Amino acid sequence: MAQYMLSVIGDVSVYDIPLEDVQDQMAVTSRFNDELKAEGAWVFAGGLGRPDAATTIDNTGPDVIVTDGPYAETKEVLGGFWVVEAADLDAALKIASRASKACAARIEIRTFDQA
Repeated sequence: MAQYMLSVIGDVSVYDIPLEDVQDQMAVTSRFNDELKAEGAWVFAGGLGRPDAATTIDNTGPDVIVTDGPYAETKEVLGGFWVVEAADLDAALKIASRASKACAARIEIRTFDQA
């Protein structure tokens, strides 16, 4: 079985929605997570904090540069992700379709390269 990363892509404004306004959506996503676990597709998942609270490290030159904030300023951000196991891309696409419905956001699928 191959592993796929399903990235949740959303507008940065979702971080400004009051928690009580997203409780129902969070419950739907939690049920989806439970389904993945029951199906044996679950590897790992998590939501990400606000992008403006990120720190970027660049150690590609002679000095380490630490910058407050995200790597890129953009309206769309990576809001969370799932790592799932699926037999093939078609199976991963079906899981991603369900993920998109569950979290009410677009999903990008990428395979993990073998190390």
